Amino acid sequence: MEQVVIIGGGLAGVEAAFFLAEKGIKVKLYEMRPGVMTPAHHSAKLGELVCSNSLKSKELTNACGLLKKEMEIYNSLMTSVAARVSVPGGNALCVDRELYSEEVTRIITTHPLIKVVNEEVVELPSHVPVIIASGPLTSKGLENTISKLIDTAFLHFFDASAPIIEKDSINMDIAYYKSRYDQGDDAYINCPFTKEEYYRFYDELINAKLAPIHEMDTKYFDACMPLEVIAKRGPKTLRFGPLKPRGLGKDEHHKPYAVLQLRQDNVIGSLYNLVGFQTNLTYAEQRRVFRLIPGLENAEFVRYGLMHRNTFVNAPRVLNLDKSLKVNNDIYIAGQLSGVEGYVESAASGLYVALNVYAKIKGVKLEYPCETMLGSLMHYLNNANPENFAPMNANFGIVRGATKQNRMEIAEKSLKITQKYKEYIESLNE
Repeated sequence: MEQVVIIGGGLAGVEAAFFLAEKGIKVKLYEMRPGVMTPAHHSAKLGELVCSNSLKSKELTNACGLLKKEMEIYNSLMTSVAARVSVPGGNALCVDRELYSEEVTRIITTHPLIKVVNEEVVELPSHVPVIIASGPLTSKGLENTISKLIDTAFLHFFDASAPIIEKDSINMDIAYYKSRYDQGDDAYINCPFTKEEYYRFYDELINAKLAPIHEMDTKYFDACMPLEVIAKRGPKTLRFGPLKPRGLGKDEHHKPYAVLQLRQDNVIGSLYNLVGFQTNLTYAEQRRVFRLIPGLENAEFVRYGLMHRNTFVNAPRVLNLDKSLKVNNDIYIAGQLSGVEGYVESAASGLYVALNVYAKIKGVKLEYPCETMLGSLMHYLNNANPENFAPMNANFGIVRGATKQNRMEIAEKSLKITQKYKEYIESLNE
């Protein structure tokens, strides 16, 4: 029986492992935790969601929503587990992140064709297909090994996560339930600012003490830029970003100057995260400054926000279209390490690589259709300019012929193509 080695038990690694094992391929999955922890992980569970509990929009006319639907067609591990542990999130697919990683861990560790090995990999195996899905927090030892192999240094940016607080500590005499423009359910708790309260918070935020970063060149990914960095761009920037008040008044007469939204983080609704509040403030400053938010004066923090360095390869320079290395086509890169950004994109990348590895085992070279969101994202990684390559989310801007007006048409076509491609993949086993 064929065997594939996968390094990394994050979203891409477990997605690839599950797909291959379900196709009858033996998988040896290496995960260095708990022996070697990362700055961002809080447990040794597989598929841990470290930054947020949101898998973004459920809408087909949203790029990430379409990508999830494409993954569902392949019986994706991520989408099936997310559906079982979802929490209210309006138009977004949000999950209980603890239950999510517990269920992923259970499925992977009990699968008869998957062997999980909890140890750090520094030297790469030979004579078998290897999928490196060690993520943006790849250990220094493995990073050095890959750098020598591809003969180039890794690229990097800084990522940050938001705090989580206890719901019972929120002052609901001030805060209230509402989704923006009353879309979907009233899944969010909202903390409204007056103008005076906003500027008091703003002044304290931009002058708060930061946790040290031992890097001279600090690059941030726009979607996860720390709150204090956004704020320092100007006094009103937060009101057009994470504290945007539009559509969040209690009623037609209520006009808050700014609004913080809190999103449910677990199934029982006892924990909420501060949406858009990725931060590098010290823990003490997070307690002090964020308790200035109306309704959070007595907030109890169960997890603080933090910042960490994310690494990734220069995909157009070092990867083939199937995401194998140009210097060794038996070694593949999946997940955020390959240059995608986002939970769903990482898992989708793992699925894509697994499709290619499976086809190669069956003696076939795939030409994945670029009319799909997954195909468009994978083609983008190879066709981007290597001189200024940066991580990419799923978006309609990379889909050929897509406009705001024809997104539903593009989505429906994409799903039909994906369904046919799934049937083709299944025929390889006949």
